[in-house]
Amino acid sequence: MKIIGMGNALVDIMTLLPDHELLHTFNLPAGSMTLVDKELSLLVQQTTQHLPTELTAGGSACNTIDGLAHLGIETAFIGAVADDHYGRQYKDVLQINGIRPLLFQSTKPTGRAVALVTPDSERTFATYLGAAVDIPLEKITSELFEGYDLFHVEGYLVYNHTLILAALQAAKKAGLLISLDLASFNVVDENLEFLRYIVKEYIDICFANEEEALSFTGKPPHEALSLLGEMCTWSVVKMGKNGSLILHNQQITVVNSIQCDLKDTTGAGDLYAAGFLFGLTKQWDMKACGIAGAVLSGKVIEILGARMPDATWNEIKTSLR
Repeated sequence: MKIIGMGNALVDIMTLLPDHELLHTFNLPAGSMTLVDKELSLLVQQTTQHLPTELTAGGSACNTIDGLAHLGIETAFIGAVADDHYGRQYKDVLQINGIRPLLFQSTKPTGRAVALVTPDSERTFATYLGAAVDIPLEKITSELFEGYDLFHVEGYLVYNHTLILAALQAAKKAGLLISLDLASFNVVDENLEFLRYIVKEYIDICFANEEEALSFTGKPPHEALSLLGEMCTWSVVKMGKNGSLILHNQQITVVNSIQCDLKDTTGAGDLYAAGFLFGLTKQWDMKACGIAGAVLSGKVIEILGARMPDATWNEIKTSLR
């Protein structure tokens, strides 16, 4: 299977905080993704410039696609960047990792997400979308998806209802399976009815963590899983250290998390999706797909950011054989 993703092309600025004070100062709910304007993004960066930071090419869907590419799947990524330092760096990283870059150009600065990591290893994003929102609607046609088997899209794109709906319709017209990651509980809260509509009408595979599942259904994990399962073929609820639940063909599969040394939760859900989708490409059963997801998510939270070193990928690939 060949997999194409679409999402916000963002440079992640990973920043280690000594406490939660800055989150309160800027009114950023812990564990959420909050959209900010360029000025506030720069202010957050200036306020934290004395703290340890690390830059990576990020964005939820891109993290998933990057994971799949490292596992040997043929992939592509649709996004928008500027012709600036961050934008050129972003494209280079995609190409180096074997991902076909389908990047449109914008006159706005390349988007960036300041990822604020607190001592409890939780990450909170202050996201300036910038160029990321400038994926041209007229370019999203079924021809763009031809030659691919699965389309993975991030829930963060639901702020542009017209764009994500056009992409889902074009992918369906091209005959692709579609997977969606619900992204963040506050994104779900702010777009609930629209998300329920697209999940029911277009989504084959839906990923949610327990907070997103609660926002989407109003129910705890097991009940939320069943409600999601009424809307799509595969439903997955991720519960952090308590593992994950998968519902497919009216069968529930329980998957345990792996032992790991938690450092930063950035990318955990994105890499779980990569492992799960990799398993689907290999026609593995649900238990094996879930274990692959658990392995990738467990390994990525041992590092800062969502980009694991080659040595870790080699270890992962050996364990998944």
